[in-house]
Amino acid sequence: MTDRDPAGGSAEPRFHILMPYYGDVAVMQDAVRSVQALDGDDWRLTVVDDGKEAGVPEWFAALGDDRVHYLRNEHNLGVTGNFNRCVELSEGEFTVLMGCDDLLLPNYLRTVRAALDHEPKATMVQPGVEVIDGEGRPSRTLADTTKDRLYAPRGRRPLTLTGEELAVSLLRGNWLYFPSICWRTEAMRKFRFQADLGVIQDLALVVDLLLDGASLVVTDTVSFRYRRHAVSESSAKALTGDRFDEARRFFLATSRRMTAHGWKRAAKAARWYWSSRLHAVTLLPATVRRGPRGSTRAMFRHAFGPIGGGRAGAA
Repeated sequence: MTDRDPAGGSAEPRFHILMPYYGDVAVMQDAVRSVQALDGDDWRLTVVDDGKEAGVPEWFAALGDDRVHYLRNEHNLGVTGNFNRCVELSEGEFTVLMGCDDLLLPNYLRTVRAALDHEPKATMVQPGVEVIDGEGRPSRTLADTTKDRLYAPRGRRPLTLTGEELAVSLLRGNWLYFPSICWRTEAMRKFRFQADLGVIQDLALVVDLLLDGASLVVTDTVSFRYRRHAVSESSAKALTGDRFDEARRFFLATSRRMTAHGWKRAAKAARWYWSSRLHAVTLLPATVRRGPRGSTRAMFRHAFGPIGGGRAGAA
């Protein structure tokens, strides 16, 4: 149904799935259908449309599903602004900020419920994820292989992580799949996605939560399909160097925060930001071939610049 007030309905759901939407209509519709196929009935979906694609409100109106709500922003809020709008709208005990081109498997909430039974006070749940390409086919990129083999923690699942141990792990290399995470709404609302961040805002929010005492449960049960496109906002920004300018500022600021918090190992991991440097190295050939003028120098500086940022990271 279409509804400018997503509070419609009887009881509040335990899980509120919010989908910040912009872009391809067909993949968004597939994402919505995947939510409708979930096991259980303790959920609600709200799609928050930050675009102006024709026919979208009419499609939702024709769904005839009281569990699905739709609203369109009066003004474009941008990626981070729409994330914050979704958090404001969430009414469930737990929030999922699902990508509009990703897919939930029917067992998603069953997997999350099991993780919460294991760790009832958990702030976040990271389920198992299958990566797919733009056509929906299983895919395995270098980034995903690195996440799994180099950065993701080892141990019997479900695995509960918290404190400096988790901070060090994520600052060495962010192995989370942000759209797949289930968040405790009360904890998430204490912080906002930072308006000055356009790509790394998810990790910034996790850092805020960890410094506030949050915990994460990781499970291997695959229940989410994460779509990795060849062309995305983050990859486009990468070739211009914008992504890495943002990353450098974030990691150096985070290093200072970790030092002030007494987490020396986490401060060191943020100061070195090795995974971000390695990512820049892998993109250097493409930047040389088709990046904007001056981007190669910026990329090279990020990849091989002084530890701790030096003059390049002082801005």
